[in-house]
Amino acid sequence: MLAIIEAAGWPIWPLILASVLALAIIIERLYSLRVSEISPPALLGSVIKELRAHGVSDDMLAKLSADSPLGQILAAGLRNVKSSREVMKEAIEETGRAVVHDLERFLTSLGTIAAIAPLLGLLGTVVGMIEIFGSQTPTGGNPAVLAHGISVALYNTAFGLIVAIPAMIFYRFFRARVDSLTVDMEQQAIKLVEIVHGERS
Repeated sequence: MLAIIEAAGWPIWPLILASVLALAIIIERLYSLRVSEISPPALLGSVIKELRAHGVSDDMLAKLSADSPLGQILAAGLRNVKSSREVMKEAIEETGRAVVHDLERFLTSLGTIAAIAPLLGLLGTVVGMIEIFGSQTPTGGNPAVLAHGISVALYNTAFGLIVAIPAMIFYRFFRARVDSLTVDMEQQAIKLVEIVHGERS
């Protein structure tokens, strides 16, 4: 591996940094965007059960807010349980926007890495080509410099694609996961509003 890095030259280092950042983001998002952590399936049922049994309390709201992002949204609605349906929905939507913003954390960075990695590989290719043409003289070229220029060009192109392809795949996967979680939390919040206002049993 070290021999490949040496053969690829200095343009490989930004790509290595990009790959490390992409891997860290992917691992963090895989851990953070679990359905059980974001939108626990049994949470709405337990909230409704407690609401009917004991009503809304500060302790209940504090526990709910600390439980999960869905809990934060439901707690925002329950803080306005005595207000109109419109006020309750507005509070839920405001909190929902903040929650979705948190769910999208680091995704822009991952998308940027996916976009710039091929460009960094292209930069390495250009540097390699410059070395190749720079080694040419009227009497011929130095084979060692020519070989090094070719290796810089090819290794950087390949490594740029190796970084970009998985980064783009995971970026799209996480975007879809966030969209799915957002729709699920929105539906559960609407159910809560309808139950509180007697529109659903």
